[in-house]
Amino acid sequence: MSGHWLAIYVFGQFRTRADHPDVEIFHTSEPGVWAAMERSEGFIARSGYEDEPGPDSWGEQVYPKYWQDNGDGWAPSIISLWQDLETALAAIYRGPHAEILKKGPDFMQDHTDYPAYVLWWVPENHQPDWDEAVDRFELLGDEGPSPDAFTFKVAFDPAGNAVTANGKTARQIAERNRLTAVAPRSVQ
Repeated sequence: MSGHWLAIYVFGQFRTRADHPDVEIFHTSEPGVWAAMERSEGFIARSGYEDEPGPDSWGEQVYPKYWQDNGDGWAPSIISLWQDLETALAAIYRGPHAEILKKGPDFMQDHTDYPAYVLWWVPENHQPDWDEAVDRFELLGDEGPSPDAFTFKVAFDPAGNAVTANGKTARQIAERNRLTAVAPRSVQ
């Protein structure tokens, strides 16, 4: 939606330490998944992490109150910005990211008392930091969906009106993303 971007914060916890062999599928898949996401229609930007190659971190990384350190001081989390609900929905639930989501029960905790993600609108050119993202995540976890913190299933537009993501549009976007990913690159 013009004038606003959709912010997404995702948080999860591994069943084991991040360096355990069961988590290797996550680590080996992550670069390809993010490369596909960054090529997706509607992707704007994402935060990186301090002391890691890639995009700059959007402030000091913090975790929500739900975090339980399993001995490695780490948990998978990300902040990203998208054009709208449909482009984010297409990239997250179709393609490479959807494939790793299917494998998630093998390495992620699945019985949690907190949401997996939160969505909220930010003004264009606003880059939310980790504190803002965690605040929105905890708001959703504490109070449920609202215009300030919501999900794809219970969504709102930037004006605070309840909306439903257009699944047909998201599928069309996902197909364009897929075709772009497999299209041969021209040689210069």
